[in-house]
Amino acid sequence: MLFNSYVFLFLFLPLVLTIYFALNKIKKYILSKAAVIVFSFVFYGYMNPSYVLILLTSVAVNYFSSCLLERYAEKRRRRKVIGFIAVVFNIGLLFYFKYFDFFIENINAAFRQDFALINIALPLGISFFTFQQISFIVDRIRRKAKHYGVIDYALFVCYFPQLIAGPIVRHDQMIPQFCDVCKKSFNSENFLKGIRIFSIGLAKKVLLADELAKVVNIGYSDVNLLDTPSAIVTMVFYTFQILLDFSGYCDMAIGIGKMMNIDLPVNFDRPYLSSSVKEFWTRWHMTLNSFFTEYVYFPLGGSRCGKVKTLRNIMIVFLLSGIWHGANWTFILWGVFNGLFICMESLVPYEKLHKRIRQCITFIFTNFAWVLFRSPSVNSALILYKKVFSFRWTGRITGLLRSLSGFKNKALEKILEKTLEPGVADTSVLIMFLLCALLLLAASVYCGMLNNTLQWVDDHRATSANMVIFALIVGLCVISLSQVTVFLYFNF
Repeated sequence: MLFNSYVFLFLFLPLVLTIYFALNKIKKYILSKAAVIVFSFVFYGYMNPSYVLILLTSVAVNYFSSCLLERYAEKRRRRKVIGFIAVVFNIGLLFYFKYFDFFIENINAAFRQDFALINIALPLGISFFTFQQISFIVDRIRRKAKHYGVIDYALFVCYFPQLIAGPIVRHDQMIPQFCDVCKKSFNSENFLKGIRIFSIGLAKKVLLADELAKVVNIGYSDVNLLDTPSAIVTMVFYTFQILLDFSGYCDMAIGIGKMMNIDLPVNFDRPYLSSSVKEFWTRWHMTLNSFFTEYVYFPLGGSRCGKVKTLRNIMIVFLLSGIWHGANWTFILWGVFNGLFICMESLVPYEKLHKRIRQCITFIFTNFAWVLFRSPSVNSALILYKKVFSFRWTGRITGLLRSLSGFKNKALEKILEKTLEPGVADTSVLIMFLLCALLLLAASVYCGMLNNTLQWVDDHRATSANMVIFALIVGLCVISLSQVTVFLYFNF
């Protein structure tokens, strides 16, 4: 189920909130948590009910592993074996559904074999809920997590706002909140704040990211047709599309959590203002960065074991980050690309450059890195890079900008075509779409430069005037929901 859909906004969410607070009001706390779990399964299986079985299996195996770890709490070697098997199960589940076909394709290509592919659909959010459970099992092995009841554990894994695309949360961030009786009562201040955060996220997705996607999708549909201006526009528009799409989802998740008095971690904090790629990764997908830091980088030794091993550890983390994002060489190279740049930053006196210069370099690098992330193949990415530096103009940008045509633009376009001479009308229509593109880009840049949404809402109290503005924005989003699109990170 999508946050940006009529069924979620006008049926699912009101029903969940009503039942949740009604059960809490009569102090049926366990039943209220169980109800949220059931609703989470409905949310997860809405598009494909078979996904629920995979999620249930994953939760059951990991919870059973936690039970065994509790049973053999005093037997260190046995705990390590149980934990190792549980982690292997999680990685194996992820490998089977996400990487098995990629592995077979490369075996076939390398050894000229013809092994059959399984062609199985990737379950939504499998990377997110698998990583959450790996972190829990590892913490259980380290004795940093206690054994929870099955209801609390299932709610921690399956909590619907962040189930499919994060943020990635830890047991100690969530389960104490689910058990806190003080958070069970309806809180009008939190509810209003949650609505505002959710509305901002919805606007990011529907009004900005989905509009940027129209240009991006046409650009990437055939990169051979691009010239320099259209290649640059395609690249820059995707840079802001992925930020607004993913941060929009996280804002909506945080907003729903806030309505239920649950605090989810912030996942984005103005990443495109970073003055280094290293800093970028402390501002972008912050919960994933935290996971890799805690469970990969530090166990490898972090930065405490000399320059060479530190660089090795950085490369391992970013290689794994690339693999986590998808089963394609483009993602692997994207991860390596980021790792190499961070290593380079640590080897040269990069910090001596003026901050604004470093911000520009980082932003330009990020744009080129996202090309690998978005491209269907390495060859497609290389072609787009070539087009950026071809310094050719073929007029392809006209076709890209025309994709921004909404119902109002079409009406204006018809008026221009009927009232002006053909040559003048064509020029006027192109100028109109260029202005639309600039306005869209300006709005995207503005949103990208703002404080994280939670901080922004905290800094700007609700007034009658801005609540009217929020209502108009939500109304405009609702009108636009007839063209519902999935979130980009649903693919990961």
